[in-house]
Amino acid sequence: MIWANWGDFWAMGGYGLYVWGSYAVVALGLLLEVRAAAHRHLQALQQVHEQLEEDRDL
Repeated sequence: MIWANWGDFWAMGGYGLYVWGSYAVVALGLLLEVRAAAHRHLQALQQVHEQLEEDRDL
């Protein structure tokens, strides 16, 4: 596709809302997944730390 100006590029031939909306949904999903993975990682580290503390007390 060839666009005459930036406005045409953002409009994407009338489908800009769908195109850019799709990119936004994917970006949000990726962001949420990264944050959830980081949270799960910290929880796992905390569980390992607690288990080590319990093992020391024995």
